[in-house]
Amino acid sequence: MATTVRKTPGANAVAQRQAALAEAEERSRIEHLQFWYEQNSKKVLGVIIGIGLIVLAIVGYRYMISQKEEKAATRVFYAQQYFAQDSLNLALNGDGQHPGFLRIIKEFKGTKTANLAHYYAGVAYLKTGDFKNAIKYLEDFDAKGTALATAANGLLGDAYMESGNLKKGIEAYKQATGNKEDMVQTPLFLMHLGQAYELNKQPEDAINAYKRIRDEYPQSMQAQDADRLLAMLGVVE
Repeated sequence: MATTVRKTPGANAVAQRQAALAEAEERSRIEHLQFWYEQNSKKVLGVIIGIGLIVLAIVGYRYMISQKEEKAATRVFYAQQYFAQDSLNLALNGDGQHPGFLRIIKEFKGTKTANLAHYYAGVAYLKTGDFKNAIKYLEDFDAKGTALATAANGLLGDAYMESGNLKKGIEAYKQATGNKEDMVQTPLFLMHLGQAYELNKQPEDAINAYKRIRDEYPQSMQAQDADRLLAMLGVVE
């Protein structure tokens, strides 16, 4: 009886089979990716274009703003001159040939110059007794990164006080007295803060404000008045 000898696959056959399976899997993966891309190519292209447009928009915006800033800084010159001369109506509304602060604010919105024009406009309105508009423009002024934070808050406090809003006035004065290193404006607005507290029937808070002037700013113009006001409130030290 003949015996059939069954041969096992050699190492080469196994390797060839594994290579064929790997090739088939890679081909299937590539075909799947190609199918996915064909189905979604418009979406992918849209995203790529969108990203490109965003980058271009940012670059373009920065260029546009730089050009706008330069133009705004040039156009605001005459309004600043009128403000310095106390010609407040011309400073606000312009002279027919050169724009005032109000037009600068509208025409160059988003620029540093337009932001600064809010401060000028607020002060101009405060000087003319239009406290509602003074509050509006001083509140819209972003003092961050400028040297005008103390003055803006203090003048805003003045506008609120003039309009009869003691609570808001006190809040603004408190903001204006936060810079201990300012030897001129801080004691000035501490005096205003103390007076606002007195008007609001908060004598203890008023005493604390006057004491800050006396103790922290003894060389200031307000120091002598602080001693007098403290004595009137019964504080004699």
